[in-house]
Amino acid sequence: MDKKKLVILGATGSIGTQTLEVIEAHSHRFEIYALTAQSNVKLLAQQALKFQPEVVVIGDESKYQELRSALEGSGVKVMAGASSLIEVVQYPGVDMVLTALVGAAGLEPTIAAIEAGKDIALANKETLVIAGDLVMDLAQRHHVQILPVDSEHSAIFQCLCGENRQKLEKIYLTASGGPFFGWDREALREVSVAEALKHPNWNMGAKITIDSASLMNKGLEVIEAKWLFGVSTSQIEVVVHPQSIIHSMVQFDDGSIIAQMGLPDMKLPIQYALAFPERLENNFKRLNFADYSNLTFAMPDRQTFRNLELAFIASQKSGNMPCILNAANEVAVAAFLEEKIGFLEMSDIIEETMGRVAFEEKLDLELCLESDRESRRVAKELIEKIK
Repeated sequence: MDKKKLVILGATGSIGTQTLEVIEAHSHRFEIYALTAQSNVKLLAQQALKFQPEVVVIGDESKYQELRSALEGSGVKVMAGASSLIEVVQYPGVDMVLTALVGAAGLEPTIAAIEAGKDIALANKETLVIAGDLVMDLAQRHHVQILPVDSEHSAIFQCLCGENRQKLEKIYLTASGGPFFGWDREALREVSVAEALKHPNWNMGAKITIDSASLMNKGLEVIEAKWLFGVSTSQIEVVVHPQSIIHSMVQFDDGSIIAQMGLPDMKLPIQYALAFPERLENNFKRLNFADYSNLTFAMPDRQTFRNLELAFIASQKSGNMPCILNAANEVAVAAFLEEKIGFLEMSDIIEETMGRVAFEEKLDLELCLESDRESRRVAKELIEKIK
């Protein structure tokens, strides 16, 4: 069997490094054409020397020479900049592109890969949040599979395999609730960055961990699920499940519910996406039901954790509103991580940006990019006023 040739966008992040662990365990099935990172030269160089891709790309062009020096004599070609990301995903020999870039940066290279006919293992939910209609239409026209890597969307995808999607009634997205489940607004006012970065179940990058704490991550997943599975916002429900054993569920029109379960380990959905439609054996730890005699469920507090409510509003309104939401959130999270604003002020920034940036119902790529730029400008302006 021919090896599947991969490009990994965002190789030095949490998803990227776990993807490389999966590939190392199944080196007879996968090979790497290109690895990319935004700025982590040291780790990218280590990965390149170990996995020997044909190409590495550093997004930050100022770090090109440093990376080139680190890989001198290795035979690995070094490239830099956003245009190089577009180039490597279109390479004729590539079978699949795993998109693990953080935020809106994933949109353009993902679109380029789809247009080149590459299957997508999607770990960058913002791509569908910003331009879900465009991306799914492109994938259909170019006969490209979009295979979700998020544990929740992978769970839904697995539950729907072999089922008649016309019979799908509801999607249940499970949420751990993050580190502040059950807290009230007064307590959340005093939340520190360090506290928000302590996720109870998952080991993730800083941005997605803050999103999980504010429930924005779940809101973005609602929008992503809408496009991935062709359902309306009203067919999606979020359920807080603190143990993170049930990763998501689907309900059919006869009332039956199918759930996908397992220990919280991102390597499992990564492996499933890379190998689909096969399942590959692995030595991951198995779920012991005796260790989880209590699986609990609750409804999220959308008034206290307003980001989730704002995401539902953006999803329902559609057009460029999810793009506005996402851009404002990225700016707000960065400001919170830099301790420029408080935890609850992130929601204030997002909501006000959604009210200020012009709503457009009809979407194209240029409008997506313009909405993204304008939303960031407005959000930054609002943050300056708080400071």
